[in-house]
Amino acid sequence: MMKNKTIRIAAALMLLQLLIMPASIFAQDAKTAEVYAAIRKEGTENSKIMRVMHYFSDVYGPRLTGSDNYVNAAKWGAREMQSWGFDNSTLEPWEFGHPGWAIVRNTGLMLKPQPDTLTFEVLAWTPGTKGPVAADAVNIVLPTFPAAENPQVMQNPTQEELTAYFEKIKASVTGKIVLVGKPSFIDQSRDPNPKRLKDEDAKKRFDPTTPVPAGGPGGPGGPGGRGAGMGAAVAPKPNALTGMQIGEQLDKFLLDNNVLVRINESQLDRGAVRAFNNRTFDVSKVVPTVVMRNEDYGRICRLMANGTPVKLEFDIQTRTIPSGVTSYNLIGEIWGSDKKDEVVMLGGHLDSWHSATGATDNAVGCATMMEAARILKAIGVKPRRTIRVACWGGEEQGLLGSQAYVKQHFGTAENPTDKFSKFNGYFNIDSGTGRARGLSIFGPPEAATVLREALAPFADLGFAGVLASKSRSLGGTDSTSFNQAGLPGIGTQQDPIEYFNVTWHTNLDTYERIIESDAKSSAIIFAAAVYTLAMSEEMLPRFKAGEMPAQPAPRP
Repeated sequence: MMKNKTIRIAAALMLLQLLIMPASIFAQDAKTAEVYAAIRKEGTENSKIMRVMHYFSDVYGPRLTGSDNYVNAAKWGAREMQSWGFDNSTLEPWEFGHPGWAIVRNTGLMLKPQPDTLTFEVLAWTPGTKGPVAADAVNIVLPTFPAAENPQVMQNPTQEELTAYFEKIKASVTGKIVLVGKPSFIDQSRDPNPKRLKDEDAKKRFDPTTPVPAGGPGGPGGPGGRGAGMGAAVAPKPNALTGMQIGEQLDKFLLDNNVLVRINESQLDRGAVRAFNNRTFDVSKVVPTVVMRNEDYGRICRLMANGTPVKLEFDIQTRTIPSGVTSYNLIGEIWGSDKKDEVVMLGGHLDSWHSATGATDNAVGCATMMEAARILKAIGVKPRRTIRVACWGGEEQGLLGSQAYVKQHFGTAENPTDKFSKFNGYFNIDSGTGRARGLSIFGPPEAATVLREALAPFADLGFAGVLASKSRSLGGTDSTSFNQAGLPGIGTQQDPIEYFNVTWHTNLDTYERIIESDAKSSAIIFAAAVYTLAMSEEMLPRFKAGEMPAQPAPRP
């Protein structure tokens, strides 16, 4: 009798639980839907993205790591997040190790055979001209040699061959302005790249059952050879110098022979110029150097090749910033409640290159992630976990700011700090102005499922899905600093718009390139994603002990 009574009680309790559970789930879903609706409304009607864009790009751009502009932009960002009611905003230092650098002014003219103003950008961490300098132009082309097995593959010189070339041209470059390399031919018959991912392609790409195989761009051949994609592989040339060895010797050769200005070509069309930096960060190791647009470079080379002397003039003023050896990450926080010691992060890099104002790379990423957190604060969300916005420095020099932050705060799966287990994901965006179309998370498939299901209601904004990744490789953008450590870094696939082929690192990367509606859509999606991870009972699934992918071997 007692046994039957116990069974009846247990059955009644199970029935009651079944009756209660759907109501509980329904209430939870209704609450989420209410929050999602509030996120959409706030993000659409009261967005602060373009205000942030104005200050980061128009007022404080460009934001080269180590520059005063970068620090001032970060300080403004901290004040702005304070004005939004964030609980904390600060600049967290890390050691860059190089002085900062900035352009004061630069002009370049063709004086003969026809007066003209030249379009160029100064290579970062190179010296100025110490006043206007004018001289005849000279074009040099470093020697390469066809491989015996395949003449289409050109191979680098040996030390003897390079030394002989330098000796041959030494008298012709002394005191001159030197153009280094042949002008590029850019095929104008190519169709422009599509600006949007087709919806069907995005869905297919982020379908976890049939993901598109991952691929990467091709690269140069190994030491002594160039010409990937030029046919069968060829044997390395014995004793051929590497590209870096040639570059170092060329820098010294130009310096030793009193070259006034070095000119590199942009290798881009339609007036675009992409200028990076002197690899040593030491202005005493190189001559004043500029990167010139393809159209001007080609004209000058053609004139000289046809026997017409060309005279140029440059006036380049730069300055070194000693305090730039220390840089900063901009951090803003909305503190959590019962799980305050656990953290959900989102961000992008604040630093930029110096050729423009760094709007698409990556002021818009920082503005988007700041906005996502602001939306949650504005609609009254009380997060269980702390929400932390990070705008990184030093990304363009090798993810330096995020690397330093992860090392200090979290360590690695192999050597964790006490905060490693309290980390619940970092969302990153860094591919221009295009709307977010999908995410990739370092973690098991279950981690991707959490976000895929949470963000399914945003398919109308073009969001296609989430894939899981096992890669701990470092590179590309700041989410990989977390992946490398064994933490759930979450990268974003975006509509390309004109990012990699037009604005990426070029003099065209300005406020005018921002598509406000796309940035708003992304901020809404990220606000919902952060809300999910900040409020959930359980943390994101991680790789279990013994299943953590190994770190890749260091590159030689």
